[in-house]
Amino acid sequence: MSPPPPTPTPESSNEVGQMAPYIKDGVIAFILGGFSMTARVMLSTEPVSFGFIARRFFAASITAAFVGMATKDYFTSTGLWLGVCGGAGYSAPEITDFLIRYVKSRGKKELDETSKPVKQRKPKLKKRK
Repeated sequence: MSPPPPTPTPESSNEVGQMAPYIKDGVIAFILGGFSMTARVMLSTEPVSFGFIARRFFAASITAAFVGMATKDYFTSTGLWLGVCGGAGYSAPEITDFLIRYVKSRGKKELDETSKPVKQRKPKLKKRK
Protein backbone atom coordinates (compact mmCIF):
# COMPACT_ATOMS: atom_id res chain seq x y z
CA MET A 1 0.00 0.00 0.00
CA SER A 2 1.41 3.35 -1.01
CA PRO A 3 1.16 6.51 1.11
CA PRO A 4 -1.40 9.16 0.11
CA PRO A 5 -0.20 11.92 -2.17
CA PRO A 6 0.98 15.07 -0.41
CA THR A 7 -1.44 17.95 -0.22
CA PRO A 8 -0.36 20.81 -2.47
CA THR A 9 0.55 24.13 -0.85
CA PRO A 10 0.09 27.46 -2.63
CA GLU A 11 3.87 28.01 -2.73
CA SER A 12 4.47 24.73 -4.58
CA SER A 13 1.35 24.79 -6.73
CA ASN A 14 1.57 25.97 -10.31
CA GLU A 15 -2.17 26.34 -10.76
CA VAL A 16 -3.49 29.63 -12.06
CA GLY A 17 -5.22 31.64 -9.36
CA GLN A 18 -3.23 30.17 -6.51
CA MET A 19 -1.11 32.59 -4.52
CA ALA A 20 0.91 32.38 -1.36
CA PRO A 21 -0.99 33.29 1.82
CA TYR A 22 1.34 36.18 2.68
CA ILE A 23 0.79 37.71 -0.77
CA LYS A 24 -2.96 37.28 -0.40
CA ASP A 25 -2.86 38.91 3.06
CA GLY A 26 -0.78 41.78 1.67
CA VAL A 27 -3.24 42.40 -1.15
CA ILE A 28 -6.17 42.36 1.27
CA ALA A 29 -4.36 44.79 3.61
CA PHE A 30 -3.59 47.02 0.61
CA ILE A 31 -7.23 47.14 -0.48
CA LEU A 32 -8.71 47.62 2.99
CA GLY A 33 -6.17 50.27 3.97
CA GLY A 34 -6.76 52.17 0.76
CA PHE A 35 -10.53 52.11 1.03
CA SER A 36 -10.49 53.17 4.67
CA MET A 37 -8.21 56.10 3.79
CA THR A 38 -10.45 57.07 0.90
CA ALA A 39 -13.49 57.05 3.19
CA ARG A 40 -11.59 59.18 5.71
CA VAL A 41 -10.66 61.76 3.10
CA MET A 42 -14.09 61.84 1.47
CA LEU A 43 -15.79 62.41 4.84
CA SER A 44 -13.53 65.35 5.69
CA THR A 45 -14.88 68.89 5.38
CA GLU A 46 -11.90 70.40 3.58
CA PRO A 47 -11.91 70.55 -0.23
CA VAL A 48 -9.58 68.02 -1.83
CA SER A 49 -8.42 67.15 -5.33
CA PHE A 50 -8.20 63.77 -7.02
CA GLY A 51 -4.39 63.83 -6.80
CA PHE A 52 -4.58 64.48 -3.06
CA ILE A 53 -6.91 61.51 -2.57
CA ALA A 54 -4.79 59.25 -4.79
CA ARG A 55 -1.56 60.17 -2.98
CA ARG A 56 -3.10 59.48 0.43
CA PHE A 57 -4.76 56.28 -0.83
CA PHE A 58 -1.49 54.82 -2.08
CA ALA A 59 0.48 55.97 0.98
CA ALA A 60 -1.97 54.23 3.32
CA SER A 61 -2.31 51.12 1.17
CA ILE A 62 1.36 50.51 0.56
CA THR A 63 2.30 51.16 4.18
CA ALA A 64 -0.42 48.84 5.52
CA ALA A 65 0.62 46.08 3.10
CA PHE A 66 4.34 46.33 3.93
CA VAL A 67 3.75 46.50 7.67
CA GLY A 68 1.38 43.55 7.41
CA MET A 69 3.91 41.42 5.56
CA ALA A 70 6.81 42.48 7.79
CA THR A 71 5.09 41.92 11.14
CA LYS A 72 2.93 38.87 10.49
CA ASP A 73 5.26 36.46 12.29
CA TYR A 74 5.79 38.70 15.32
CA PHE A 75 2.21 38.71 16.64
CA THR A 76 0.29 35.73 17.93
CA SER A 77 -2.94 37.71 18.19
CA THR A 78 -4.59 38.48 14.86
CA GLY A 79 -6.44 41.46 16.33
CA LEU A 80 -3.21 43.06 17.55
CA TRP A 81 -1.54 42.43 14.20
CA LEU A 82 -4.43 44.04 12.31
CA GLY A 83 -4.39 46.95 14.75
CA VAL A 84 -0.71 47.59 14.07
CA CYS A 85 -1.30 47.44 10.31
CA GLY A 86 -4.25 49.80 10.59
CA GLY A 87 -2.36 52.26 12.78
CA ALA A 88 0.58 52.33 10.39
CA GLY A 89 -1.72 52.84 7.41
CA TYR A 90 -3.65 55.55 9.23
CA SER A 91 -0.53 57.59 10.07
CA ALA A 92 1.22 57.14 6.71
CA PRO A 93 -0.48 60.03 4.82
CA GLU A 94 0.39 62.56 7.52
CA ILE A 95 4.01 61.42 7.50
CA THR A 96 4.04 61.59 3.70
CA ASP A 97 2.63 65.13 3.75
CA PHE A 98 5.25 66.17 6.32
CA LEU A 99 8.07 64.74 4.21
CA ILE A 100 6.77 66.48 1.07
CA ARG A 101 6.60 69.83 2.89
CA TYR A 102 10.07 69.29 4.36
CA VAL A 103 11.63 68.45 0.99
CA LYS A 104 9.94 71.43 -0.69
CA SER A 105 11.06 73.89 2.00
CA ARG A 106 14.58 72.49 2.01
CA GLY A 107 14.75 72.68 -1.80
CA LYS A 108 13.43 76.25 -1.78
CA LYS A 109 16.03 77.23 0.81
CA GLU A 110 18.82 75.72 -1.30
CA LEU A 111 17.55 77.45 -4.44
CA ASP A 112 17.35 80.79 -2.66
CA GLU A 113 20.94 80.42 -1.48
CA THR A 114 22.29 79.50 -4.89
CA SER A 115 20.28 82.01 -6.90
CA LYS A 116 21.47 85.07 -4.94
CA PRO A 117 23.75 87.24 -7.00
CA VAL A 118 27.36 87.10 -5.93
CA LYS A 119 28.49 90.35 -4.39
CA GLN A 120 31.69 91.55 -5.93
CA ARG A 121 34.06 93.27 -3.62
CA LYS A 122 35.67 96.47 -4.62
CA PRO A 123 39.40 96.21 -4.32
CA LYS A 124 40.79 98.28 -1.50
CA LEU A 125 43.15 100.92 -2.71
CA LYS A 126 46.18 101.74 -0.66
CA LYS A 127 46.63 105.33 0.29
CA ARG A 128 49.62 107.10 -1.11
CA LYS A 129 52.05 108.61 1.23
